[in-house]
Amino acid sequence: MESICIIVPIYNEEEAIPKFPQEFSEYFELTKLNPSVLLVDDGSRDRSLELIEKLCLEDSRFHFLSLEKNSGLSSAIKAGFDCARTDWVGYIDADLQTKPKDLLKFESYLNEFDLVLGDRSASRKDSLVKKLSSKVANSFRDFMLHDGVNDSGCPLKILRRDVAISLPFFKGMHRFIPALVLMKGGKIKQVPVTHFPRVTGKSKFNLWNRLLTPLQDTFAVWWMAKRKISYKIASSDLYEREDQQS
Repeated sequence: MESICIIVPIYNEEEAIPKFPQEFSEYFELTKLNPSVLLVDDGSRDRSLELIEKLCLEDSRFHFLSLEKNSGLSSAIKAGFDCARTDWVGYIDADLQTKPKDLLKFESYLNEFDLVLGDRSASRKDSLVKKLSSKVANSFRDFMLHDGVNDSGCPLKILRRDVAISLPFFKGMHRFIPALVLMKGGKIKQVPVTHFPRVTGKSKFNLWNRLLTPLQDTFAVWWMAKRKISYKIASSDLYEREDQQS
């Protein structure tokens, strides 16, 4: 049976953490993969780490990492990807605006695709400012990168771990995972998922880091795509000689 580790980056989400066992229960029960959850505390200043450690002691399917200081969402995701030892890695936000059970919709596509991600477009439950800023950022990203993705920032994703750890990481890269997978020659699939209003904690994003910064980052990813090295080997005697010598 193939295995999966779901990465949950956490920064000051003490109200949400006690809800995790119940939220993940249906996913644990119905998944066809061997699941575990890795809670990555990104230098929280509330009781998040205390509650995370308690949860991991009570349920062996939950594990944790604690980063030395607050390093940002992309760093927390990368730490999770690097430390997982599974065939697949997933990602979901701690705010529970998306639900783990929707990851079950992804599993039938895993044999064919390197990345399966959610699309919240039809059911987004955010403020008008969030919706508009995301729409502008997504439209600009697609115009520049041609990744064909409606909702690149959706916090529901499953990737092959070998693909995940091969991606170039930088601050804000979590918004560009589909484009980066395509840049590596991977295949991606979008699946509609349900989105819910935030009922715990506070959003860590504002107009600057939700719109202006992603627009700047899009140019960086566009530059990487244009400068990508690509080659195919026509012939070689390298391995033939090694076989003869052995």
